[in-house]
Amino acid sequence: MSNSNPPDSDSNYFQHHVFFCVNQRDDGRPCCMERGAQDAQQHAKRRIKELNMNGHGKIRINQAGCLDRCEEGPVLVVYPQGTWYTYVDNSDIDDIIDNHLLGGKVVDRLKI
Repeated sequence: MSNSNPPDSDSNYFQHHVFFCVNQRDDGRPCCMERGAQDAQQHAKRRIKELNMNGHGKIRINQAGCLDRCEEGPVLVVYPQGTWYTYVDNSDIDDIIDNHLLGGKVVDRLKI
């Protein structure tokens, strides 16, 4: 029998959970991996750690397989809001971190 308590069902384990599509397609169709998704995900993960915003009750940055929106990509999605973004470079990732994840405002110019 476990002594650990389940997470509170009335709250999210993370304030924000961010999934970066890092899918690599082999059939020639566009994919997020060939558009720098892995580097962008690693940049976001490093930045969140530097800001001490990672962990329970804060922000989690993850890799995901295909999110089925590669043609619009590269893409990431922020939960629990379900906000989808595309980006070009780390400056765009920083805008998403600073404005959405930390500031609570959707970055309309990157939203898909």
